Amino acid sequence: MYAVVVALLLVIPLWRICQRAGLSPYLSLVAAVPFIGLLIVAAVLAFAPWPARPDAAEG
Repeated sequence: MYAVVVALLLVIPLWRICQRAGLSPYLSLVAAVPFIGLLIVAAVLAFAPWPARPDAAEG
């Protein structure tokens, strides 16, 4: 039960962050994978261009 609560506390905010960043919100479900999932989502959010940003086209 503890794992389900923690997963929901991670997935729900990440779902909203991915939506606002213009990425697929289903990416947040990867965070439910133990140990490596949250690192993968963080890396994608950190290094992927965010299409929702107006200055995303600039380098």
